[in-house]
Amino acid sequence: MTSSDNSVPCVTAKLQPEAAGALFEIIDSDGFTPTSWHDVESGVCRVALFPDEPGGVGRAQAALLAAAALLGVAVAPEITAVAQTDWAESWKRFFHVAKISDRVVVRPSWEHYAAQPGECVITLDPGLSFGTGKHATTQACLCYLDRLAAQDAHRYVLDMGCGSGILAIGAKLLGFEDVRGFDNDPDCIRVSVENAAVNGVAIPFEVDDLSHTHGPADVVVANILAPVLIEFAAQVAGSLAAGAQARLVLSGILDTQYGAVCAAYEGQGLVEIDSLLIGEWRSGLFGCVRPV
Repeated sequence: MTSSDNSVPCVTAKLQPEAAGALFEIIDSDGFTPTSWHDVESGVCRVALFPDEPGGVGRAQAALLAAAALLGVAVAPEITAVAQTDWAESWKRFFHVAKISDRVVVRPSWEHYAAQPGECVITLDPGLSFGTGKHATTQACLCYLDRLAAQDAHRYVLDMGCGSGILAIGAKLLGFEDVRGFDNDPDCIRVSVENAAVNGVAIPFEVDDLSHTHGPADVVVANILAPVLIEFAAQVAGSLAAGAQARLVLSGILDTQYGAVCAAYEGQGLVEIDSLLIGEWRSGLFGCVRPV
């Protein structure tokens, strides 16, 4: 690797787009900033990890290899350098205003957007924590939150594994009165609080995990990988309030894994109400009873 005072070191690797999305959900990104871009023509997605400190290249490379091994995919990390000016502008080439659902729009801070009547605009820049609105799992969760808010916003929403805070922020902007979130990564909590402030909403975020039940909440959103959802099905399902209006949104699930996740939550006494497939990812809406 060649570098200079005007360059930024990074670790890069090529992956299939669906694998890149899953990798970003599980990678331990403490100490570096992960980014990705998708070459539509070739179908290849390249991820790049930019260490926060000059000596952080080794840790970024190890984290990439560990996450890939957990997913069962092979990667060949390369260490290179990017000019600081290119790094500063690189995010802006790939993040633009996106209409996610009937009412939810996500925009980066550098792009102006004139909201239409009834729209909820989430301002969010890419950063350390997963969740920018570009990934199919995040989009599906926001679509379900939009639908649920239109039905009844007088409900308590719990965002499990909040990442960047985008789902909790979206829920608050959609009109849900009581919204809370947690993550086991302190960096995610810091970023979520900052993002909430940018969007003018106050949301309690705290460091916590799935080792116990939470809530009970009227709406629980868990955008987490399938193996984790299955392992902690009792704790996730146990955090949902009883009653006909209680809803659980499960996401972060590849379509091939959805059957096993569905079975795990049906085993907890829940029923599938709906599912949404976006690309390779299927998200599900569950309740205590099936609505008539």
